[in-house]
Amino acid sequence: MKRTRVKELLSSSPGTTPVSAKGWIRTKRESKDLVFFEINDGSCLSAIQVVVDRSTAEGAQALAKSDLPRLQTGASVAVEGTLVESPGKNQAVELHATSIQVIGEAPSDSYPLQKKRHSFEFLREIAHLRPRTNTFGAVMRVRNRMAMAIHEYFQQLGFTWVHTPIITASDAEGAGEMFQVTTLPLEKIAKADPSRFKEGIDYSRDFFGKPSYLTVSGQLNAEIFATALDRVYTFGPTFRAENSNTSRHLAEFWMIEPEVAFCDISCNMDLAEGFLKHVLQAVLRDCAEDMAFFDARIQPGILNQLQEVVDSTFTRITYTQAIADLEAGMARGVSFDYKPSWGADLQSEHEKYLTEEVYHGPVIVTDYPKEIKAFYMKLNEDGKTVRGMDILVPRLGEIIGGSEREERLDVLEARMKELSLDPQDYWWYLDLRRFGTVPHSGFGLGFERLIQYVTGMQNIRDVIPFPRTPKNAEF
Repeated sequence: MKRTRVKELLSSSPGTTPVSAKGWIRTKRESKDLVFFEINDGSCLSAIQVVVDRSTAEGAQALAKSDLPRLQTGASVAVEGTLVESPGKNQAVELHATSIQVIGEAPSDSYPLQKKRHSFEFLREIAHLRPRTNTFGAVMRVRNRMAMAIHEYFQQLGFTWVHTPIITASDAEGAGEMFQVTTLPLEKIAKADPSRFKEGIDYSRDFFGKPSYLTVSGQLNAEIFATALDRVYTFGPTFRAENSNTSRHLAEFWMIEPEVAFCDISCNMDLAEGFLKHVLQAVLRDCAEDMAFFDARIQPGILNQLQEVVDSTFTRITYTQAIADLEAGMARGVSFDYKPSWGADLQSEHEKYLTEEVYHGPVIVTDYPKEIKAFYMKLNEDGKTVRGMDILVPRLGEIIGGSEREERLDVLEARMKELSLDPQDYWWYLDLRRFGTVPHSGFGLGFERLIQYVTGMQNIRDVIPFPRTPKNAEF
């Protein structure tokens, strides 16, 4: 008999044709002659109710084979029976079992996920079992749909997906918070001859012959392909060795980074706005049950908030205008923990104020001071600002950051010298400006941060299968 997934069973009509379902028991209860239990197989948020009537020969036989005490929360089962109309309010159909097989037991005295509310902190300690919870199952289904929507958006626009390297010898962001990759037995060297560390490590003996790291960004590599294939995007894991134990930081996270040739900052903003709306619309349309769960249990009102973003036109302002708006707010009595001033980076409280109190919707801020942005952003004619842009959304603040890239060789070299970057370390990046240079733009956003925004989950560790954070590389 063909197995039918729970999602398909719940949308099926009652009938006399036998059906088969497999999954894990979520709850069980008994009455005089009836045994009820719900099974879920991860295909959707809902579970299907299985009913066994012990007063019938068929029902008694089904329970005798399965051994009723073994039907515990968490146990895996295979059930055969017929779909009938359910008298209950919470489901249209239920499965009347004629055969039950317990495949894998889950003893109630040791199974950690009994039917009660568990804290997210506790669930991180059992990350191998938390996918069986309603919340984490919903997060993973939404994450899956968002990943597919990302590919859909870029593929329909003719982008090529490029797999950029995980190991690199360059620091794209210039922050220096990178995980080193080496095959040198550094621990043994330190114990045998500590003085060698004072003299410096001979990386010519290392696997790659130079210091190498896990990448923090695929952007620079994406620029190589944009100057050959016109429009490309990366979507893969990146790493940052930032010793930060907050609800917004991960050591390993996924990044989406498109790069487009012959594209200025205005084109870049159009692409980013369209991208965000496409992904949000796909989730609202195709993950209705899971999103209703987040709206009811995690972040009330999130459905309306996301739909408002989809339906809005993003306001575009300069950084200078943003500072003026913030200063005007202070003049009216608005208080900020960090006083806004021209030349300082915008804080989350500033970004939320702009989106929620001034413009009442998403805002794109452009033309930031060059001192607070990366070396590769194109310098404006004023010599003080760069063609960078951040997309800010209500409730979160910055969600996307990008820029038009500096394509002029002489200007780029001058910027690198200003920031004490060795041009030789970026010789191939500079070659892109020597040979057939073109204006080009791109942006980046952390996938987990986007999932956090869409689901309303408060901690970024709860939107990735296995979080990597300081002192934690379990599972």
